[in-house]
Amino acid sequence: MFLIILLLLIGLAILVSGGEVMVRGSASLARKMKISPLVIGLTVVAFGTSAPELVVNIFSALRGSADIAIGNIIGSNISNIFLILGVCGLIRSLKVQSNTVWKEIPLALLSVFLIFIMGNDALLDNANFNILSRTDGLALMSFFFIFIYYAYGMVKKDKQQQEGKVKEYSLLISLILTILGIIGLFYGGKLLVDNAIILARLAGMSEALIGLTIVAIGTSLPELATSVIATLHGQDDIAIGNIIGSNIFNAFWILGLTATILSLPFNATVNFDVGINILAILLLFGFMFTHHRHKLNRWQGLVFVLLYVSYLAFLIQRG
Repeated sequence: MFLIILLLLIGLAILVSGGEVMVRGSASLARKMKISPLVIGLTVVAFGTSAPELVVNIFSALRGSADIAIGNIIGSNISNIFLILGVCGLIRSLKVQSNTVWKEIPLALLSVFLIFIMGNDALLDNANFNILSRTDGLALMSFFFIFIYYAYGMVKKDKQQQEGKVKEYSLLISLILTILGIIGLFYGGKLLVDNAIILARLAGMSEALIGLTIVAIGTSLPELATSVIATLHGQDDIAIGNIIGSNIFNAFWILGLTATILSLPFNATVNFDVGINILAILLLFGFMFTHHRHKLNRWQGLVFVLLYVSYLAFLIQRG
């Protein structure tokens, strides 16, 4: 038991270090290449911080643990907004770009609606079962490639220099730091999640609960580390872009790829959690027009954190 806890702490330390290194490298890379930090956050950082979700889901699919795979994605997306953006908002108010409000957030909302539609065959098509089929997975991945094309268009159009004080490294050093950060996030996340699952199963938790809580929070720690560090460094675009980008990556790319590898039975009880995910995105969108336009304020961050604590309490009670 002591060894498992020690490995958990080591994994957390690697995650935090990886987040620090990635933010420094990606911020320098954005300035060096004259690319908007938002684009870096939506793509490079989002992909790196979503790596643990990808690893967990592929392993879960190969083991036939659909509840962990689907719960991991939905739970991670909920914790990304309620927990991580909530914590970042508590640290200080965050400015949100217009593109994020009107394009990326709605795209994240669309991804959750598609999961609900594709997963509820019995409810919508009167089928005898619910499943995310390989066809559904390919459709989700198609939306992911559309998102990548959109991000590429932003790179071509947006020549905005990064604002704030950013330490600039050479192109080679920036790339090395970014890659090292991704590696640290990947292995740190895997180390933490593997041992968290062992602890959870020793406590007799169901796979669905493990996926929505332990695994979801564990695989969201890279996003938490990266976004908090980015917030402390004044890199709002990376902090926000990382979260929204990760949610889009999780739904379209990771869940799409997982379902393509192996069709995933969809547990109807997860519909409640899908609804919470939709609520989280709608609240985020609504907050962009409350108090201060296109800004996440401290009181809104507090609301997110309190909602997440309430959601976790409900999950534990539901079992």
